[in-house]
Amino acid sequence: MNQPSGNDPSAFQLLFDARLNKGMAFTEAEREAFGLVGLLPDGIESMAVQLDRARRQFDQQSSDLAKYQYLSALQDRQERLFYALLRSDFVRYMPIVYTPTVGEACQKFGHILRRPKGMYLSVKRRGKLAQLLRNWPVKDVRFIVVTDGERILGLGDQGVCGMGIPVGKLALYTACAGVPPEVVLPIVLDVGTNNEAFLGDPLYPGLRAPRIVGDDYFAFVDEFVQAVQEVFPRCCIQFEDFTNKHATPLLRRYCESVCCFNDDIQGTASVAVAGLFGACRITASTMRDQKLLFMGAGSAGVGIADLFVKELVAQGCAESEAVSRCWFVNSRGMVHGKMPKLPDYLERYAHDVSGLPLPQGAPSTADSPLRNLADVVDFVRPTALIGVSTCAHAFDETVIRSMARINSRPIIFPLSNPTSKSECTAEEAIRWSDGRAVIATGSPFPPMHYGGKLFVPGQGNNVYIYPAVGLAVFVTQASRVTDAMFLCAAEALAAQTTEQDLSVGLIYPPISSILETSIEVAIAVTRLIYKCGLARVAEPVDIAASVRASVYDPAF
Repeated sequence: MNQPSGNDPSAFQLLFDARLNKGMAFTEAEREAFGLVGLLPDGIESMAVQLDRARRQFDQQSSDLAKYQYLSALQDRQERLFYALLRSDFVRYMPIVYTPTVGEACQKFGHILRRPKGMYLSVKRRGKLAQLLRNWPVKDVRFIVVTDGERILGLGDQGVCGMGIPVGKLALYTACAGVPPEVVLPIVLDVGTNNEAFLGDPLYPGLRAPRIVGDDYFAFVDEFVQAVQEVFPRCCIQFEDFTNKHATPLLRRYCESVCCFNDDIQGTASVAVAGLFGACRITASTMRDQKLLFMGAGSAGVGIADLFVKELVAQGCAESEAVSRCWFVNSRGMVHGKMPKLPDYLERYAHDVSGLPLPQGAPSTADSPLRNLADVVDFVRPTALIGVSTCAHAFDETVIRSMARINSRPIIFPLSNPTSKSECTAEEAIRWSDGRAVIATGSPFPPMHYGGKLFVPGQGNNVYIYPAVGLAVFVTQASRVTDAMFLCAAEALAAQTTEQDLSVGLIYPPISSILETSIEVAIAVTRLIYKCGLARVAEPVDIAASVRASVYDPAF
């Protein structure tokens, strides 16, 4: 951008295109060359000065939602500064850009909408989705995060207001792993909404119609997936926040033929298994020693169980034995072999409990002999309790104390988010276990002292996994994404947790170092992609150097 040419952008393009705009950092020569003199004050600022101003403006916002809106506007105005700000303090900014604040942003999306981001593909446009995708100005999109808005976090049906999720996820692709922002595209499939409040809200920006269902729904998603293959043939699709009845069927439908994955299933599984690796180091145990009890029997929980089983099998365990170490509780009680109307993906974890001694006098339901979670804990005697239910406070004092009675170091993972849906807080798990719990939470919780010791709760956030896998896919142009990549990512992530981290109960590397963590995970996954023959580009001599050379740098 030093000398003008016939294809150079105009002065106003430079100032109003977020990708090109450097604000007050344009040099004197650039201002002369591109007609910017007089359009900016005469001062010339470094990135450091602009970051200082951005931090001050961020701090002046009156609420977390206002801070979210500020960062969103900054992304629209000056993209490089936005990413430089996020990288300057992940701990400070990530909870605003994504969970937990993004949940409130989705709920109020129609009321805070400024400049629309991404694409909105509605059922009104059936038969034209490929044509619509060509409206996107970038012609080589490499990542799409797509949602239909039906199960946003633990908040339920948010319709097109769920766009905050793809936008936030893709911002973290770039901030946390260096995937170039110009190759990503957030999309909402507007298939209607059953949210009555939204349908009655004049500011709801989506279709005002009930959700389509059944074959009609799957045909629409089929058209979308095929349109992506046609328009963006090197693109990877990340399915996000689809409800249980769609998430697993869609993944099965496309995973063998299309480069795609479901973060709620595979990303959640990977970060949870990485947490279990860390917990094993703290408890001086092995993965084969673990018995897992899941509160929540949807696609996320089953995804974790499936990856855990794959890890045990890789270690030489019989699959039947590995499956026997995973138990589930759903809204009807403990899942068992005679429970009616189980989804097919849960059936192998529905164990036969006939003839086994059950707790005397424990409440039951018509579908299950054990209704209460605490009774199931006493019956199963798990080493790890994993919450993927979005049922706030499900891990109450009785449940945690039961886990602590059974285990000298109980593993407690309340992974549901946002914070309002967490099965328990980190402080509750530590206090009720008398400081013995090994914790990973889905939402961020602050460090605390108990019994004269510092505890730093690990955040079992998918952000440790999917951006890194994304960077590996970007570098290799992988033709598919496999479960083996997510198991590799879990192992690579766990390997970066230091003994010092573990000494304060932190089973993941600190969020503050997530960029370097993500790059290391991406290098491991990249090696696996080449080894498995899934890359669509030639293998470089130095894989690590190739990955690092691809990382986006927001500096100017």
